[in-house]
Amino acid sequence: MSGGTAGQTKTAHPATMSQRTNVPQHIAVIMDGTGRWAKARGKERLFGHLQGVEAIRKVVRGAVEQGVKYLTLYAFSTENWTRPAEEVSGLMDLIGRYAVSETPELKRQGVRLEFIGALEGLSDEINEAIDYCRRETESNDRLHLVIALNYSSRSEIVTAACEIARRAAEGVLNPETIDEATVSEHLYTRSMPDPDLVIRTSGELRLSNFLLWQSAYAEFYFTDCFWPDFDQRELARAIEAYGRRERRFGGTEPAEGKTHSSTKR
Repeated sequence: MSGGTAGQTKTAHPATMSQRTNVPQHIAVIMDGTGRWAKARGKERLFGHLQGVEAIRKVVRGAVEQGVKYLTLYAFSTENWTRPAEEVSGLMDLIGRYAVSETPELKRQGVRLEFIGALEGLSDEINEAIDYCRRETESNDRLHLVIALNYSSRSEIVTAACEIARRAAEGVLNPETIDEATVSEHLYTRSMPDPDLVIRTSGELRLSNFLLWQSAYAEFYFTDCFWPDFDQRELARAIEAYGRRERRFGGTEPAEGKTHSSTKR
């Protein structure tokens, strides 16, 4: 399929908990509230985005300390193109500069930087930055930091369906064998486990077209905290709340030590 994927190999292993008890292996975050945070302080929206970068630094450090293996951040959706041109331009510049400038520190921490989304729809400059970040951190495995950029979950699923249909029409794929794993293998996230925990900041209670297929069995954590104020302590609170929940995946008994994966076992 077209667009960016987090790695190029299919998931060949079931998702498992991180080594530390009750720590989700994969956390996905909808970073919301930067504009409102800035407005409350009499600042432009872009000021909030700038402060949001510092929150990313703190959360990445927190994820590494907690033993999280995958951290996916919703940085820019396909719907975000409808925002004022000045804000979009500033965001894209910020994302490109952040990715490049933070790469040495991420490399030092053992973080692998990856990107998912319709990356072909971004500028050459952004894609060059993405290539640099991937190349410089590709050997790291302590934490996979995945940036969802120009991302739409509905579009991702449609693109996957089109690719599956094309392969079936060409006789490469038997339609009778198509199952959930087939779909998962054609998504941007095919090399990743499904998220165990989805966090949304700023008090909003919706997914906003983010990892819809992948979050089928995720736990959700909503907080009134705006993204620029979200830090290691807030992340720890979310993980603590997650640890108190019992995950059954449709069964009657808690599925201890496991996370759901729609890939073949």
